[in-house]
Amino acid sequence: MTGTDGPAVGAEALDAAFTEAVRHTGASIGALYLLAPDEPLLYLDVLYGASAGLAAPWTRVSLAAPAPVADAVREDRLVWVGSQEEMAHSYPRTAMVLPYPLALAAAPVTGVRRWGSLLLMWPATRPPHMTRRERGHIVSRCRNLARLLEEAAGQGAPSGRTGRPRILGVDAGRWTTGPAMAVADFVERLPGGSCALDLEGRFVYVSSGACDLLGRDAGQLLGTLPWQSLRWLDDPTVEDRYRAAVIGREPVAFTACRPPDRYLDFHLYPDASGISVRIIPAGGRPPPAPAPHLRTGASPARAGQIYQLTHLAAALTEVVGVQDVIDLVADQIMPAFGAQGLVLSSAEGGRLRITGYRGYAPHAIERLDGLSLETGLTPAGEAIVSGSPRFFSDPEEMRRAYPEAQLISGKQAWAFLPLVVSGRPVGCCVLSYDAPRAFHAEERAVLTSLAGLVAQALDRARLYDTKHELAHSLQQALLPRTLPAVAGLRVAARYLPATRGMDIGGDFYDVIRLGDSAAAAVIGDVQGHNAAAAALMGQVRTAVHAHATSGTPPEQVLSGTNRLVTDLGPDLFTSCLYAHLDFARRRAVLATAGHPPPLLRRPDGDTRPVAVRPGPPLGIDPDADFPVTAIPLTPGLTFAFYTDGLVETPGADIDDSIARLARRLAHADDRDLDLLMDELLTQAGTAGQRADDIALLVLHLETAPGRRD
Repeated sequence: MTGTDGPAVGAEALDAAFTEAVRHTGASIGALYLLAPDEPLLYLDVLYGASAGLAAPWTRVSLAAPAPVADAVREDRLVWVGSQEEMAHSYPRTAMVLPYPLALAAAPVTGVRRWGSLLLMWPATRPPHMTRRERGHIVSRCRNLARLLEEAAGQGAPSGRTGRPRILGVDAGRWTTGPAMAVADFVERLPGGSCALDLEGRFVYVSSGACDLLGRDAGQLLGTLPWQSLRWLDDPTVEDRYRAAVIGREPVAFTACRPPDRYLDFHLYPDASGISVRIIPAGGRPPPAPAPHLRTGASPARAGQIYQLTHLAAALTEVVGVQDVIDLVADQIMPAFGAQGLVLSSAEGGRLRITGYRGYAPHAIERLDGLSLETGLTPAGEAIVSGSPRFFSDPEEMRRAYPEAQLISGKQAWAFLPLVVSGRPVGCCVLSYDAPRAFHAEERAVLTSLAGLVAQALDRARLYDTKHELAHSLQQALLPRTLPAVAGLRVAARYLPATRGMDIGGDFYDVIRLGDSAAAAVIGDVQGHNAAAAALMGQVRTAVHAHATSGTPPEQVLSGTNRLVTDLGPDLFTSCLYAHLDFARRRAVLATAGHPPPLLRRPDGDTRPVAVRPGPPLGIDPDADFPVTAIPLTPGLTFAFYTDGLVETPGADIDDSIARLARRLAHADDRDLDLLMDELLTQAGTAGQRADDIALLVLHLETAPGRRD
């Protein structure tokens, strides 16, 4: 795309600016992540200095994931990780997949709106701290990237692609090189052998000495991966050290045995364009000062697959609900194994129940949902019953066993992975492909292992969802379904549960109509946010309601409720604020039991906490007194009753928090109380993690009904 009087602002300009940002910061690897347009995740758009294979676990990153690139966007800050130790402490999941010495920075790419995140990586040789000048330089580069993205979007260009990332700094198509004759002669005169690998790990140059030592002609090696063309190098240690060299940008050495008994020393010297390798017989004189040998391993699987499986396993331990499991499988497992389709199903009452899917038409899923486990339309039932995975490499193989299955899905290859927990089948995960695919033994083993992890996560997620639904139902049953209509009084209430624990708490509120000329408002907070707190909350709310409707004055309402709570002896204390609104006498009488003071906004906008005379929390002293405070009622007054979850923040003074809440109420529009509460809750930062539940009750007096002159 080009402007009317400017240069191109499409992918070429963005790639150039991105490459310049990486090089000018001295980083060895860079990645640009962009926000997906229709879901909360970041996708890898451009990569510099590494191969797509190395970045496979992070091609798609959930915005909620505990990862540097997600934190940078979500918290709008530059994230700096100066060492591997700091990585293990701050981002253990990332450290499991990157067990190499390095430094890392992730910065938000933000202009008029959020675009994504810039990731930069350095070898461990750089200082473990970032200077203010370096930080400013990175921020400036991010602003430039945001500007280019906005210019492209302004001219109708898409903000990015959600397909394969563009790879920069890697000449993926070059398998042979043509060095000058003098350079070639120089290499050939060196003892031992020399070769070069690109950042994908493929041979791009092999000397004759290297061919002799490796036992292969150059034509058999060029363009291949060492661990594929030389089966005796098919060891995760070899690939692991290649990865260490690419990511750490430091020399690496290891020893391998060429059958039957010839040992060779390999010395890897990396830079931004690839890796130079010196090969000498073991026992010979090595080149100077390579890095110490890295750890060894004995698993037959590829190191990249091991790290990818470790990364996915760690991610599966962090999911909460069933939908989280579906999203993780779709966002990370499908791309990792190149799948275009996904179906997650469970076994319920002898039938298949579709839990989630991607890459299928809804009518195909409708046809599969509810089928008997013995159906002949899909191998999913057989996989669940037998507990054995089934792999079909092409439509013909599927047609021979299940003639109609391919017609339903339209796919060309399938992996049916049973989800089994402690010998108990819980469902089936189906990965499907748009083209025929040969499932090699290693890939089958990895997929089968991964299915076990998915099964464990799905089983936990179902249990969590069941508890969550139970907690939600209990909470809704204990809180008032609706608030009564009171003439001349507008009322609105909101409850937000804590985001930790069972998602249930002890905060409560109520409005009680007391005839035609009076009403009562109450709000309280039982200690804790669990089932015990919710049960006590129901008892306290019932007691307050019973005392209030019998005509008891405010101080006696709290005294009677206090005796009940003390007699119950739940070892939980309760704060409570009770207000009796007498419209006839045009006054409000308030009593509190250790609860935060209500806010009062007068018609002129003046807003401040009400100085209510305090009493102790309920359940501590059975003989406690609860003094009252009376204030006049005038039309236009607005009361805000709230629990401490709205104003308590670690490290902040609660009085300062209450004052900030009062200022927000003073400037809020009271014409719509629901919108007013939305504004108060949003500005208080309640959209993220909440350690405590929140109740908010707002009352606005429009007239004075039933007034007695």
